[in-house]
Amino acid sequence: MATTEQQSLLRSLPQVEELLHHAHVTPLEKDLPRVSIVETVRAVINDARQGILAGAVTCVDADALAAQVHLRGLALRRASLRRVVNASGVIIHTNLGRSVLAKPAVDAVNDVARGYSTLEYSTDAMARGSRHDHCEQLICTLTGAEAAIAVNNNAAAVMMVLAEFAQGHEAVVSRGEQVEIGGSFRIPDIMAQSHATMVEVGATNKTHPIDYERALSPATSMLLKVHTSNYRMIGFTESVSIKELRHIADAENARRDAAAQAAGRPGSADRVMVYEDQGSGAFIRLDCFGEYAEPTVAESVKQGVDLVSFSGDKLLGGPQAGIVVGRKEFIDRLKKNPLARAMRLDKMTLAALEATLRLYLDPERALREIPTLAMLSTPADQIRPRAEALAAAIQATLPQGCAEVTVVPEISRAGGGALPMCDIPTFVARVRFLQGTALDCNRHLISERDLPVIGRLSHDTLLFDARTLLNTDEYKEVALALAEYFSTLI
Repeated sequence: MATTEQQSLLRSLPQVEELLHHAHVTPLEKDLPRVSIVETVRAVINDARQGILAGAVTCVDADALAAQVHLRGLALRRASLRRVVNASGVIIHTNLGRSVLAKPAVDAVNDVARGYSTLEYSTDAMARGSRHDHCEQLICTLTGAEAAIAVNNNAAAVMMVLAEFAQGHEAVVSRGEQVEIGGSFRIPDIMAQSHATMVEVGATNKTHPIDYERALSPATSMLLKVHTSNYRMIGFTESVSIKELRHIADAENARRDAAAQAAGRPGSADRVMVYEDQGSGAFIRLDCFGEYAEPTVAESVKQGVDLVSFSGDKLLGGPQAGIVVGRKEFIDRLKKNPLARAMRLDKMTLAALEATLRLYLDPERALREIPTLAMLSTPADQIRPRAEALAAAIQATLPQGCAEVTVVPEISRAGGGALPMCDIPTFVARVRFLQGTALDCNRHLISERDLPVIGRLSHDTLLFDARTLLNTDEYKEVALALAEYFSTLI
């Protein structure tokens, strides 16, 4: 029950009509329908009422409530999903949308989005076609696989493969490969959701071929290898290669065929397949990272996997997608699985993916024009002039005596669960604050601008990495954002 003081506060809450006519609220009528403003006012008043009853609100200020309505109204008007300037130095930044699309991919999206398209229409047959056809041949050409299918992300791809080939059966996986990716999404959880029985083998740091061989049973349908693209174990470690898993699966399938023939059957229908969840999805081996360079999808196919799945928006540098490549008989089954429709790609994603894949037909062009590859592979000595240009733009825009701007060496990161052991040398514009603080400025750059600027806090300074800035217009935007912050201090 409310106290006497709380009852007094509740009675002092302004009426809805009173706030609707407040000077802070009436300007919202230019951009928002009245019904939205009314609902916002009611929500603010209700929040205040709940705060009073909880003891968190001890005074009622109509001006402050109207200001809250104004801020919430502005938030309704401003797009939630919008562009940011990424000066963090994290190239495949999951929170910022992962890979930046190449210009041909952006153009392709615009082309199919503004009108009708050949999404499921074959101009050759002049009849209904398949959306799988737009990318499949390109993927096969680039990876050496027999067939391919693309769905909406790699987690979906893994789920679909397990549901189709391991549901009600056993899938054998090393304890050292039971990874967790973003959002607490774990291999054991996916196994359970797909109704596959996970059989763990080996130890955390070492798994041997004999571990897989001993785990084989009549219920085994899959040997699953999970590429640890988002971390590395170093030291006293050992894992089983795809080639070795292929040998184990082939030997087991031969035993099953022999047993079937001995029983008067032509061959066993129950096969053990080799499936790799590669995750990162590299189409070009980035030799600049030496021994830490991610293996390519083509390498996995060549080593003998039946299926391999990977992301489209990591090292591939395309849109969000989960791509599965491998033997045609298995891909054909995936295409018929009900999940393939539930997880299928839309026309804009397909357009971006196809355009990205076409760039890989010329590897040198792919390295130049796919932003993710260009950012990853550009040497630090080519980043330094960019950082100097960025620092000059900042220095020219800021008021005198508010900050010191210098160019210093730093480290960029691949991000996106790829190349975890790789320090990527870079150069940044470092801003040391003589007025205000780095923390307050960082909050302003991110929270108070329609176009947020994402830098890096480091020892009471802000760092802006030129490696992840896309063009000189973004240099100017960083400088403008900083100048806006210092203008608030006057």
